[in-house]
Amino acid sequence: MRLPEPVRLRAVILTIRGLRKRFGEIRALDGIDCDVGPGATGILGPNGAGKTTLLRVLLGLLPAEGDALVLDLDPFRRPREVRARLGYMPESECTIPGLFGVDAVAYLGRLAGMPRRDAFKRAHEVMYFVGLGEERYREVSEYSSGMQQRLKLASALVHDPELLLLDEPTNGLDPQGRDEMLVLLRELAHEHGKHLLLSSHLLPDVEQVCTNVVMLRRGCVVRQGPIGELTTGEHGTYEVKARGDAARFRDQLARAGAGVLDATAADGSMIVRLPAGAGSAFVFRAAAVAGAQVRGLKAVRRTLEHVFLDAVEDERAD
Repeated sequence: MRLPEPVRLRAVILTIRGLRKRFGEIRALDGIDCDVGPGATGILGPNGAGKTTLLRVLLGLLPAEGDALVLDLDPFRRPREVRARLGYMPESECTIPGLFGVDAVAYLGRLAGMPRRDAFKRAHEVMYFVGLGEERYREVSEYSSGMQQRLKLASALVHDPELLLLDEPTNGLDPQGRDEMLVLLRELAHEHGKHLLLSSHLLPDVEQVCTNVVMLRRGCVVRQGPIGELTTGEHGTYEVKARGDAARFRDQLARAGAGVLDATAADGSMIVRLPAGAGSAFVFRAAAVAGAQVRGLKAVRRTLEHVFLDAVEDERAD
């Protein structure tokens, strides 16, 4: 698919301050504050965290308390202008029965204000891009779940939006279809200059596509930032290899306040989580007391799952 030149870089594409949304007694959004920069950002959280509600508020489809700017526009005061520059891939099915795939995509292009001829030309292009080129003259009611997901992505792309809001884009896909969808999303973000806001409860999906993440739990932001920074070893987790009395060394680490997470490796290595504020010198001091010799010390890169679980535990403690 031929896409236009990437849009100009923005320092911030999304700003949210004090965003609140209630459904009766349920606080779907409970005072969200965050800034989202260019590129691909994951909105991560369990079911019921407020992800879908947040996307609908940003689209101007739901009223809410607080302030938001999407591409420098207020979605509450200028919802049509905001939606003209966004592409939305909802979680639920949204096809119109009786239409061919290409007609359905072109129809949404015309709803976005495109001339009929341009809408159909663009519909053919995006259908080929998402892998439905050979199925574009097939009725959408005959599409499989995987094809329906691709059709929704094509519909979100047809009017060439600056920012894509993707709600559980791999929902219902088999492993191969999921991988193919993630490849498409990475290509859009990293090769075609599209900004993505990818909402998901699947951490691997976010890790594969996104460079930044906003983590939600019960309508609140519990952690946010670049994934590379959140998962570095600066959080005090190390792989330690030592020579000497391993049991005594582990006991000394525990007495000093460290947690030995895994000591089952055949080579005698262990994963050690240090107390807050401690550095590598902590390990050497514990080894000296235990009469052991440190032969290897490497900071462990945490997974996004570890970061999220830590954030949830921190919120519960608070």
